[in-house]
Amino acid sequence: MKILFLGDVVGRAGRRAIARQLNGLRKRWRLDFVVVNGENASNGAGLSAAHARLLLDAGADCITLGDHAFDQRDMMTFIEQEPRILRPLNYARAAPGSGARVFDVPGGRKILVAQVLGQVFMKRPFDDPFSAVDQVLRKHPRGGLVNASLLDVHCEATSEKMGMGHFCDGRASIVVGTHTHVPTADAMILPGGTAYQSDAGMCGDYNSVIGMEKDEPLRRFVTGMGKGRFVPATGAATLCGLFVETDDRSGAALRVAMLREGGRLQESAPPRAPGADPA
Repeated sequence: MKILFLGDVVGRAGRRAIARQLNGLRKRWRLDFVVVNGENASNGAGLSAAHARLLLDAGADCITLGDHAFDQRDMMTFIEQEPRILRPLNYARAAPGSGARVFDVPGGRKILVAQVLGQVFMKRPFDDPFSAVDQVLRKHPRGGLVNASLLDVHCEATSEKMGMGHFCDGRASIVVGTHTHVPTADAMILPGGTAYQSDAGMCGDYNSVIGMEKDEPLRRFVTGMGKGRFVPATGAATLCGLFVETDDRSGAALRVAMLREGGRLQESAPPRAPGADPA
């Protein structure tokens, strides 16, 4: 199965890049399933119903959220109507929606997608992410009830993300981090066959401070005082994410490649042709 995960979509620039480029990527890389983190797609804070529809219409099969899951009020009701949107597993117990779901993939295959929030350096004391993930993976063994499984780990600390990667090694097909908006250069396949990257980066304008116009963040860093609100940068956006091809029988990752498409970052090379030796 050929799976693409795209990191946090930030503001109009990120939405525009998804709308313009994702369909072409699907065709060029012959993708079977696409997951997009839409955590900051609506003005840099949460995801509105209208912008969720835009990402889904552009070619996303599933949208994950994060700690700003319900910053846009209409998501409280829309997530109950749209099963392709997932909030974190360990969010508040009374939160609407679901943190994990099994999706159908062409060819009679199935993929589990789940998301969890980290605890280290996060502003809210979310429930234990490891026990939440453990329960889901026990119910949906890789290569058993599902052909592949993907976990979006939305947290600040790279150590916590790495810990989750190793915790899930051999159990999930893909563990990929989000939230910091900065792509890491550590895409790999762990010993148990789990594809891993600490952070997929963002889909947004990189001529910015993690997707925001530079003036206000710089003012706060230099003076310690804020003057205005953060505003998403609107320049050319780079799509950043992770491509993984998995074995349909075992669910193990066969090859992995980081995506850097358009904008200011170096463009990634496409995956090798089918039949090439796995990475």
